[in-house]
Amino acid sequence: MSMVDPDPGPPPVGGRAAQHIVTIERFLADSQPPGSTGELSRLLDDIALAGKLIASRTRRAGLTELLGKAGAVNVQGEEQNLLDVYADDVMTALLSGHGRVAAIVSEEQSEPVVVDPTAPYVVVHDPLDGSSNIDSNVSIGTIFGVYRREDTSGAPSEADWLRPGRDLVAAGYVLYGTSTMLVYSAGFGVHAFTLDPEVGEFLLTWSDLRFPDEPAYYSLNLASAPQWEAGMGRFVDWLNRPDTPELSQRYIGSAVADFHRNLLHGGVFGYPGEVDRPEGKLRLLYEGAPLAYLASQAGGRGSDGTQDLLEIRPTDPHQRTPVFVGDRFLIARLEECLSEE
Repeated sequence: MSMVDPDPGPPPVGGRAAQHIVTIERFLADSQPPGSTGELSRLLDDIALAGKLIASRTRRAGLTELLGKAGAVNVQGEEQNLLDVYADDVMTALLSGHGRVAAIVSEEQSEPVVVDPTAPYVVVHDPLDGSSNIDSNVSIGTIFGVYRREDTSGAPSEADWLRPGRDLVAAGYVLYGTSTMLVYSAGFGVHAFTLDPEVGEFLLTWSDLRFPDEPAYYSLNLASAPQWEAGMGRFVDWLNRPDTPELSQRYIGSAVADFHRNLLHGGVFGYPGEVDRPEGKLRLLYEGAPLAYLASQAGGRGSDGTQDLLEIRPTDPHQRTPVFVGDRFLIARLEECLSEE
C-alpha cells in the first residue's frame, strides 16, 4: 500500500500537502492499457460524479427532508428510505444515455433496466448500502460492479449479468463518512481517492492498497451468534484463543464501512447465514461479488463459507449469499471451521 507522499511545496489537500496531486480523471486516463477505447474509464468517471451528488445530498439529508422512509418496499421486501430512492435515481441517470451502459441491475429495482441495447457494459450496484443507518448518521456507501458484454449484437439478456464475479472488469465502492472516498479496481490493484469538497474533485490518496500482513479486526454481528450454525461459533472461539492473532471485534453494520476499515487495517468482515435463513442477507451480484473482487485484488479473498464468492454464478439478480471478505488466512481458517463436523 502506497500513500501519496507529502511535500511542503504544493498547497494542502485534505489536511496534507501532496507531492503529486492526481485527480481520478487523470489517474483513469493514465492507467488505461494499450489499445483501450477509454469507455470503461469514462464509465467509472460517471460513477465518480454520481458519488459526488449522493455525498452532497447525504451531507444535507437532515436539512432537505431526505431522512426517513419513502413509503415503498423494494424487491427485497425492505422498506425504502428516501435516500435509497435518490441514490438509485442518480446512478440510473448518470449511467444512461452515453452509449456505454446497456443495462443496470440495482438493489432498488425489481428487474434489470435496459438503457442502451448496443452498449458494451452492464453495471450492477447497491446504490446505498447500510441505508438503515442513515437516520443515525453512520457511514454508508455505494457498491458497484461492471461486466463487459461478450455479445453486443442483440438486446441485453440474463447472460450479460447473471455471471460469476470472476468475470467483472471493474468493481468498487463510494464511502460516505467523515470524508467521501471512492475505492475501485479494474484488475490492476486497488486504488482509493478522497473527495476534496472545496474543489469538488476526487484526489488520489492510496495506490495499490493491500491488506496488511497482520490483521487487526474481525467484523461480525455477535448479537446474531445464537442463530448461526455451529461452525461460526468455532471460528469465533478460535479468534479469541490466546494462541491466535490478537484481533479486536469491530462491527459497524454497513458492509462498505466494515470492509473499508479492514482493508486499511487488516481483518475480515462477515455476514453469515443463519439456521432459519441459510442464504444470508447480502446479495451476491451487487454486494458480495464486487467486494470479493476488491478483496482479491488487495491480496485477500471472498467466500460464502465453502467456496470462493468469485466462482459462484448467480441464478437470480437478487440472489442472497453468506459473505466473508478480507484477510486470506482468516478466510481459510473460517472455511476450515465451517467444514468441521
